[in-house]
Amino acid sequence: MILDANCKINLGLDILRRREDGFHDLETVMFPVAGLRDEVEVVRTDGAGAEFLAEGMAVDCPAEQNICLKAYRLMHDRYGVAGVRIRLVKRVPFGAGLGGGSSDGTAVLLALDELFGLRLPESELIDCAAALGSDTAFFVRNTPQLCTGRGEVLTPFEVELGGLTLVIVKPDEGVSTREAYAGVRPRIPDVPLRERLRLPVAEWQGVVTNDFEPHIFAAHPAIRAAKERLLAAGALYASMSGSGSAVFGLFERNEKDERLRSLSPYVYAL
Repeated sequence: MILDANCKINLGLDILRRREDGFHDLETVMFPVAGLRDEVEVVRTDGAGAEFLAEGMAVDCPAEQNICLKAYRLMHDRYGVAGVRIRLVKRVPFGAGLGGGSSDGTAVLLALDELFGLRLPESELIDCAAALGSDTAFFVRNTPQLCTGRGEVLTPFEVELGGLTLVIVKPDEGVSTREAYAGVRPRIPDVPLRERLRLPVAEWQGVVTNDFEPHIFAAHPAIRAAKERLLAAGALYASMSGSGSAVFGLFERNEKDERLRSLSPYVYAL
């Protein structure tokens, strides 16, 4: 079976506190982006274990460490799933804060659940996904979610972006999760993110913020410049997504595609 593994953007990201387990409590709203996606194919085989083939954009990790194989091993250890062949066609930039790897891992979980007739409840799939990473659980539901805890506690969140155009810019450099969290300064905002996001999109700039931006922008001027270009081009709102290097802008739909495509090849109607 073949699944689309779409990416996500973060609408605001507050780092609230460092936890005793070494993770951080955060609050963010993740929003799925259907237009930018990887392709994950999983088929049963007669052998044991998982065969893995990667195509498309090269990923900066050994194949045996790819999250698709981590997802298979988790499902094998927990539920005894048999042999499969996994083919990943990578299109979502990695190290970008777009959740491409997390989406790939969740796609494998969902495919194995169906292929082997496990019929796991949503809560158990979310638990499996959370074991793979902090963003991964979001893709089980793959709808706008207020994400708290370390990102694995999900609450449906209504946010209306219909009629807008999304532009994603991915500078050449990447940002590791370790670098992103090493420089962050946790804080409790005066107004919770969920309340600030109730404002019109045109009022988000400077109010709906990403706590990773100050130190990442200081260390990576190209990422700061990418955000500034989006705002200069007329974005209603622009922000870095997650902890990675991608930035995005939300534009009125009447903006001409040709001008927006001069900013980036990643342009999508919402």
